[in-house]
Amino acid sequence: MTQDALTNSSASDDAAFTITREFDASREAVFRAWTEPEQLERWWGPVGFALTVAGIDPRPGGTFLYRMRNDAGFDMWGRFVYREIVRPERMVYVSSFSDPSGGIVRAPFSAEWPLETLSTMVFEDLGGRTRLHLHGVPINAAEAEIRTFKAGHESMRQGWGGTMDQLAAHLAG
Repeated sequence: MTQDALTNSSASDDAAFTITREFDASREAVFRAWTEPEQLERWWGPVGFALTVAGIDPRPGGTFLYRMRNDAGFDMWGRFVYREIVRPERMVYVSSFSDPSGGIVRAPFSAEWPLETLSTMVFEDLGGRTRLHLHGVPINAAEAEIRTFKAGHESMRQGWGGTMDQLAAHLAG
């Protein structure tokens, strides 16, 4: 990932989390799955959580506000603030945990998790298939938050892996 993709990052690229996955679907179909609420609610989020889209406006400056709820009734809210949308090639957004109104809050699992992460997704056309590359790095983060983020990479790889499995099943559906 280029330095341009890390604009306004307070963490060096060594803190970055990356995951790449290929899907048996067109780039446009994969991109739509990330921007249409009725699709997002079918697949997005950690395994075992149901997603409710409270609002989505996929354009620079727009937001995606969502609730994730598990079977026990535990809720987590989150939001994206989109910085760049190049349909169907690229999406750049700042993600954070939030309250139901979209205000930034601490992660429910760690007081030292970064408040904001800059994520860049690149959708690569493979001739009817799509390679999705996600790159995320903490921004405006203290050193302890950066260390916590780096220590969480394996857990994030498992969580994102499950989410990507759900997307693959949705796209095949």
